[in-house]
Amino acid sequence: WFDDMATGIEQLKKDTGLNVSVQVPETGDAASQISIMEDLIAQDVDAICVVPNDPNALVPTIEKAREAGIVVVTHEAPGIADSVDLDVEAFVNETFGELFAEKLATAMGGKGKYAGFVGGLTMETHMAWYDAAVSYLKANYPDMENVAEEPYEDGNSVEGAHDKALEVLKAYPDIAGFFDCSAQGGGICEALQENDLGGTVKVVSLALPSMSATYLKDGSMANGLCWRPADAGYAACYAAYLIASGQGVADGTDLKATGYESISLDGNVGYGNAPLEFTADNIDDYNF
Repeated sequence: WFDDMATGIEQLKKDTGLNVSVQVPETGDAASQISIMEDLIAQDVDAICVVPNDPNALVPTIEKAREAGIVVVTHEAPGIADSVDLDVEAFVNETFGELFAEKLATAMGGKGKYAGFVGGLTMETHMAWYDAAVSYLKANYPDMENVAEEPYEDGNSVEGAHDKALEVLKAYPDIAGFFDCSAQGGGICEALQENDLGGTVKVVSLALPSMSATYLKDGSMANGLCWRPADAGYAACYAAYLIASGQGVADGTDLKATGYESISLDGNVGYGNAPLEFTADNIDDYNF
């Protein structure tokens, strides 16, 4: 995911000559991101772009950066938009969550038990998609039953998704579907294949073509949903440049990336229109 985002940022550097670089945290927790941000504050950079694993935990460091005159732009963190200069989103999160629900309902024939996964309970966008999906299914598909009161966590890893899916299968052997709001649905597919359930139990997941093409083609994943990380990285960093250079961002601003040509500004959140839907029929059209 972030390798592709880095590809977009490197393309921005080539296109504009801006001095942009990617810092990769050692772990997926907030402490690693805070450590990187503290180093960047000490370096007195002009702008910091971050995809927060735990948005609220980063707010004090974000405030410190802005007090130092550093522009802060986030992605996947609309809940802390009031604390940053801009949050760039690929789409309205509730709409994307409902897309998960509709794809899962179609795959399951509108009935049966299902489970939802997120990378972590602190991940704002994952939780927004999950909540929207569950609400949509409850309102529109009364014959579908969520087996848990809150989502399962896969830790943003294929292994985590695999192991958690095995736990769910053991507890609910009659389960008919899964949806995963992190890009690790391949782990669920692997667990189902090990139990001769690949393609029988339906899976819809956030997905990268490079990670999910095999599962879409063999039928163990019904649908993959995504947006291009490279485009999101490009758009967020270009927005940071516009703000830091005094040009600013307004409703309709072009962030020079596909799906972000005319952002819709709502407070400090800039929404693009960049969802992607993957199936076995179109997955070979994408190469990231």
